[in-house]
Amino acid sequence: MELLGAVEYYEREQKGLGRRLWDELAEHLAWIAQHPEVAKLRAGGYRRVNLRVFPYFVAYVSRGDTVWVLAIGHVRRRPEYCIKRLR
Repeated sequence: MELLGAVEYYEREQKGLGRRLWDELAEHLAWIAQHPEVAKLRAGGYRRVNLRVFPYFVAYVSRGDTVWVLAIGHVRRRPEYCIKRLR
């Protein structure tokens, strides 16, 4: 899983940094769960929220009370690949 690899990478670079990525992601996921309609709707029918500190984003769709996370990706590595997951 790319996310776990990123957490491990940052932790190797500086102790505690991997945990900081994990915590920031958790904060954003909690925010998305509370405010799923706030992020801009993109052309593929999904929404995307960028993390503040780390170069990652969360792509998701919301259907009623359910939020489906399509991808947690790096902003510079194929950032639109998650659109294929909508099908």
